[in-house]
Amino acid sequence: MSSLAALLLIQATPLAPVPPPSAVALDLARMPPLPWRTPPRVPGDAAYFLAREVAAGRCPLLRPPVALEFAVLVQDGAVRAVKPLAIDCVTVEQYGAGIISTLARKNLRRTAAGWYRARLVVPAPR
Repeated sequence: MSSLAALLLIQATPLAPVPPPSAVALDLARMPPLPWRTPPRVPGDAAYFLAREVAAGRCPLLRPPVALEFAVLVQDGAVRAVKPLAIDCVTVEQYGAGIISTLARKNLRRTAAGWYRARLVVPAPR
């Protein structure tokens, strides 16, 4: 096989994809922490959102402060997926996932592709 043909074959071989969240055992303890450039701050309105969800009866078991845990898939320096750890309150889980995704935009150190863990603590409203 010529050198050119071998090079073209290597370039045409796809890289092994990172497994999707459903195929990954989400063992957060084994995941490295998300490599923030600057540690994120929870937006002030997150506490009010949490309080409204509890008051509306959608998340009756939650009491601030609430620690939200996430598995975060990073590829090419960007967040590709955020999988919240279930806390029996879907609206807060998804809201937190959106916060992680937003805060990570242009705020991650260069890192290998893979799954990382992230944590947000939502305080009681002031």
